Amino acid sequence: MATAANTQVAMPDWAWQRADVREALRGRDMAAIFRAVQQHTGASQARIAAAVDMTQGRVNEVINGRREISRLDVYERVADGLGMPDDARRLLGLAPSREQRASGAAFDLAAFPEVVRVYSAQAAAAEEIQRHATTAAEIDVLAVRGLGLLALNDSLLRPGLARREPPRVRVLLLDPDAPAVAGRAAEIGESAESLAGGIRLAEARLRELATGRQLAVYRYRSLPTWRIIRLDTTMYVSAFTAGWEGHESAVYKVMHTPSGPLYGGFRRMLDALAADAERTI
Repeated sequence: MATAANTQVAMPDWAWQRADVREALRGRDMAAIFRAVQQHTGASQARIAAAVDMTQGRVNEVINGRREISRLDVYERVADGLGMPDDARRLLGLAPSREQRASGAAFDLAAFPEVVRVYSAQAAAAEEIQRHATTAAEIDVLAVRGLGLLALNDSLLRPGLARREPPRVRVLLLDPDAPAVAGRAAEIGESAESLAGGIRLAEARLRELATGRQLAVYRYRSLPTWRIIRLDTTMYVSAFTAGWEGHESAVYKVMHTPSGPLYGGFRRMLDALAADAERTI
């Protein structure tokens, strides 16, 4: 239920545009948000508590780092109680409250919280990806041949599979017999025979790796467009373009948010490709 307007503690619009406030919104740091509200409105903890439908003790615990907020409905209550403008709500991962999403003004994509970082190429993101892969419970890979991602001993994600409890892994590779192989090979100046051979090598190495692991490999047949590494609720996305391999393109770090369409759209695409693909391992 939305907080009544007469109980709101609303910061001025300019305060929501401050870099420190926007960073706190991106990180869902509600302690920092509450402190900013106190600073820019003079509201007491009790006044903030009334606005966001919490007890004063709960607000005090949040401000002092003894309690965290993690539930979506509580974020909604806080956003309503503090009168957050729509761009602030998006940074927090919430849907806009006042815009008509079907026909209203376009989203400020620069403020949209799903894309949290852009790397110039895979090499720039490699250390972060490897570190994340060592703790991920689920890994999805959408690639052309995947040799540099999983299939070789020094592949990017290989250390993440050597754990005592390895993750569930799903790999989608281009079908080496599909007409799309010739098209992709021509784009990168490689022979179709060489590209198809690389895919078959990757499958053979993954088959060796599959023993004792939850590893499934699929062949898809469409011309590759996106290269995706999903580590639980974070994706690293790059594009296959004419003349560029996926690891050479910019890498977008996309995180799941409650109202963002990008992560959900890419996840749906992965699931649809797998559903139509041939499982080989």
